[in-house]
Amino acid sequence: MSILTRAPTNINAQDRELQQAIAAETRRQHEGLELIPSENYVSKAVLETLASTLTNKYAEGYPGRRYYGGQEHTDTVERIAIDRAKRLFNAKFANVQPLSGAPANLAVYAALLKPGDTVLGMDLSHGGHLTHGHPVTFPAKVFRFVRYAMGDPETGALDYEAMRQTALQERPKLLLAGFSAYSRNLDYQAFVDIGREVGAYVMADIAHIAGLIAGHALENPFDYGFDILTTTTHKTLRGPRGGMVLVREDAALAKKIDKAVFPGLQGGPHMNTIAAKAVAFGEALHPSFTRYAHQVCANAKTMADVLSARGLRLIGGGTENHLVLADVYGSLGISGSKAQDLLDSVGITVNKNVIADDTRSAMDPSGIRLGTPALTTRGFFQADCARVAHLLVDALEHSTDEDRLRAIRAEVRALAEAHPIPASFIPERRPAGRSQRTTVPARR
Repeated sequence: MSILTRAPTNINAQDRELQQAIAAETRRQHEGLELIPSENYVSKAVLETLASTLTNKYAEGYPGRRYYGGQEHTDTVERIAIDRAKRLFNAKFANVQPLSGAPANLAVYAALLKPGDTVLGMDLSHGGHLTHGHPVTFPAKVFRFVRYAMGDPETGALDYEAMRQTALQERPKLLLAGFSAYSRNLDYQAFVDIGREVGAYVMADIAHIAGLIAGHALENPFDYGFDILTTTTHKTLRGPRGGMVLVREDAALAKKIDKAVFPGLQGGPHMNTIAAKAVAFGEALHPSFTRYAHQVCANAKTMADVLSARGLRLIGGGTENHLVLADVYGSLGISGSKAQDLLDSVGITVNKNVIADDTRSAMDPSGIRLGTPALTTRGFFQADCARVAHLLVDALEHSTDEDRLRAIRAEVRALAEAHPIPASFIPERRPAGRSQRTTVPARR
């Protein structure tokens, strides 16, 4: 073999150290229960596409307008992704090149705003996202962000009249709906009415609920006249890690966003990821995905009901989507970070999260955030999710009882083994005596 040619090998033979870390993460996913609402499991087809030869190809530009040669197949791939995205969300224009949700939001800001322009978005502690104007982010150094909040954290109701008054006073150029830790539905018509009254573009960041919208479990903001949607393509949409910007019907607006994505903010797109997005969009167009999306919401409501019945205070009083935000510090006297670590130890993965008007720090907040997209992909139904919620509270209530925690860990592992994640994730090695089941339930 030529010294210029790499030997045909795999990661197990070539890089054992890295392979062992990947195998350990695979086992962690297989043996535990993932409740972080922004995480999910992709299909084997998505994984295979991510590892395809498209990763070798540079494709700066857009289909039919590339800067490098050899693009006939990449153009086909990107056009398929665009077409499927438009069909999923009833949009006339889609840009599938953003690398993730934050770059997608930044592209919209860059396309529509000048430095110093005002954006009205949700307060972070009331459920908003960092990219909606938190002072630590780059957009906050360029644009002026003002915020709206829940009128009542116990019910989750937004104060739309207060939002309107803020908009009338601040005259934002962009009104932003969307959230990262908010469990209720938004009044999209109210956003559109306020935006039109002050002459603002109206945008929804649907990163968390895109799959629920695509699966017709939640309403589509475009049906109410929103101008723009941004989203990630993982989370509830169950695709690869990436982003996307959708425009309802304004061709001039879509052209501005295309220019902001490339060449404004990004270089060559990741064509293997765009192809994997296309695969996931195709899966989301299948009727079974509608059943999946509705089941995610049903599972989340069941989990919220159990947590509430067990004495946890829920911000927003429950859930109407895929996630729950629980005040564990106020309910049990345990911080969110301690709760996260404790639940990790029994194989239940959640994330610490601030709650409305939290007096504790973001690194050690009062709450935990949890959701059901990943459990539902594994085939969990309401009864399963109720049991998981009971185990979660049991662990928090018996945080110093090692025997009880070991028993909880064993039951969590048994639940995980009974609901395998997609076959390509099954670990290479399992401890002796465990179930060797490798069949995968139908993706609901």
